[in-house]
Amino acid sequence: LDVKMAELTTLESLLEMGFGRNRAEKAVANTGNQGIEQAMDWLMEHENDPDIDEPYVPPAGNVLGGEADNQSSAEQPTAGETGDTVIAEGDDMDGDNPEGSKQPMTEEEKREQVKRLEELMRMKQAERRERERAEEVEREKQRRRQGQELQQIRQKIQDDEMKKLADQRRKEKMEDKLARQRVKDKIARDREERAQKFGGGAPSSTATSSQPTPPSPSSPSGQGPPPTKREYDESRIQVRLLDGSTINTVFKAQEPLAAVRVYVQMNSSTPEGQDFTLLSPYPRHVYTEMDMEKPLKELGLVPSAVLVVTKK
Repeated sequence: LDVKMAELTTLESLLEMGFGRNRAEKAVANTGNQGIEQAMDWLMEHENDPDIDEPYVPPAGNVLGGEADNQSSAEQPTAGETGDTVIAEGDDMDGDNPEGSKQPMTEEEKREQVKRLEELMRMKQAERRERERAEEVEREKQRRRQGQELQQIRQKIQDDEMKKLADQRRKEKMEDKLARQRVKDKIARDREERAQKFGGGAPSSTATSSQPTPPSPSSPSGQGPPPTKREYDESRIQVRLLDGSTINTVFKAQEPLAAVRVYVQMNSSTPEGQDFTLLSPYPRHVYTEMDMEKPLKELGLVPSAVLVVTKK
């Protein structure tokens, strides 16, 4: 009977506070009738459950107050069989049971109790909001840490790409230097061969004077490439960006057009991930992906050129 009264007291208190009967019954049953505070905690934790307002269906044999009612109805003898015993027991319960003489709560007492419970509910809600606020702050800190880590990763990737590009340019510069040295060596050998071939063995001074004339046309062909190589060894490229500004830099004549595109990506305000196209304004020519692999010299961009950046 004490358990049943405790359940009814908690249930009635929740109903007085404005909770629906289905919610109140579920809170009492799921907290094992451990008090109004546990019931309110359960209600706040499960207020967003999709079935919170559905009728409470207790397990078999575990109905609120039903077990005690069944026992009392089963133990109560019928009036026809032992009427005197029933009357005696009833008299004994009225005389000895202290709860039987317990006065019900007045309306004023009920209001006071409900007021205290509502204050307790407000305190618990404030604690819950504070806890959720602290959790949100922690999540925001976590997001910022992740953003900083992502920025560091992007910076490292950019630094690695720049280092790789610088290494590639140093390598190409070294290869170009070796190639020029080979050309110089070959020119020196050709000069020695021509000197040996045309320098001696002439029958007369006339032949000697007439013979050296052929090397003169061959001389430009043999000595022509070096100055051409020196003159067109580099290319000064001016790039007009999307915002109208321009950037200038010098590339090796053998560098591919892709090096210019990488330089534009690194030194312009083009949004990350936005693709663009390079074109030559005069004569107008839009460079394709295949052109990106070709050297600047082959594309006619040596010794200088103006390129324009356009959206793709």
